[in-house]
Amino acid sequence: MFTYEINNFMKKEERKILRGKKLENFNENENGLMDHGVFGLPFSPEESELVLLPLPWEATVSYTTGTASGPQAILDASQQIDLYDPLHIDGWKNGIAMLDISSSILQKTREVRSKTEKYLEEYFKGNVNEVLRQEINIECKIFKEDVKNITSKLLNEGKLVGIVGGDHSVPLGYMEALSEKYESFGILHIDAHADLREAYEGLEYSHASIFYNALKIKNVSKLVQVGIRDFSKGEQEIIEKESGRIIMFTDYENKKALFEGSTWSAVCESIVKELPENVYISFDIDGLLPHLAPNTGTPVSGGFSIEEMVYLFEKVIASGKKIIGFDLCEVAPGESGEWDGNVGARVLYKLCLLALKSKNHGNNQD
Repeated sequence: MFTYEINNFMKKEERKILRGKKLENFNENENGLMDHGVFGLPFSPEESELVLLPLPWEATVSYTTGTASGPQAILDASQQIDLYDPLHIDGWKNGIAMLDISSSILQKTREVRSKTEKYLEEYFKGNVNEVLRQEINIECKIFKEDVKNITSKLLNEGKLVGIVGGDHSVPLGYMEALSEKYESFGILHIDAHADLREAYEGLEYSHASIFYNALKIKNVSKLVQVGIRDFSKGEQEIIEKESGRIIMFTDYENKKALFEGSTWSAVCESIVKELPENVYISFDIDGLLPHLAPNTGTPVSGGFSIEEMVYLFEKVIASGKKIIGFDLCEVAPGESGEWDGNVGARVLYKLCLLALKSKNHGNNQD
């Protein structure tokens, strides 16, 4: 379905030298004024330590569409972000670059989405079109394998990788690639939904089934879900069946602890305690307060501020645990695109800096 070519494989020291040369003519105080890449940075994927993979895919969304436009909206809004951030001062100098948004993915997701809409129209009437269902599942599996292949290549080149969705189904292939690099890792999942449904609406790779599928990866030792405020009885039964492999911190439970005199610091410490050494962050934008992402596909009242989430991720790093990768999904720009893209870009920048800080053990630069 799609491929990306990363040319001129370089050792870490070679990458650093090339970045240094580009920085000689780069004004970090006017990063958005030049025709540069994501966040206005001048780096290529080859010389960057962190590579963002945009995946404008939404074949199986079950409520409203728009997430396929998320990567472009985030990229456009990223030019307005000031690079200075106390989270990791000069962390961007390690190199952050986004691969080109694939026109072939956009074309394919339109084709598959058209099939999904026809399938769901019959499904809601009580009829299952088995031919369409199989076609959709096959196309989604091919997409997953493509994601696995490109992320495996990036990991083998020593890159940190961040996924920019698209709907929440898109990082599954990346999780599988990570399982070939790490013997064990946990997933820190920020979301309004549990996404533990088996083949939701009959679609094996539904965005609502991402963590049901992720749990099939034996190297995923723990799934810690935070901020969940909309889940089914069936999903609760799966949590109970997994017997400690899944830990859910619901939005209500978090808020109740605060109402009864606890602090967000203490709540975060409880969350971090459940995580293993290697941590993958999966961030659905609807985990935030709805006014921060009003056009996301399946909004739910409640949620977090960006600052609360950043504080949690800082706690992860402070504990000595390692962020090995991340995704940001379900940003849907709506008609204007500006607000959701702006918030998405700022969340993405924080994730990039925190991942680089984790990789560099708190140093400002390699």
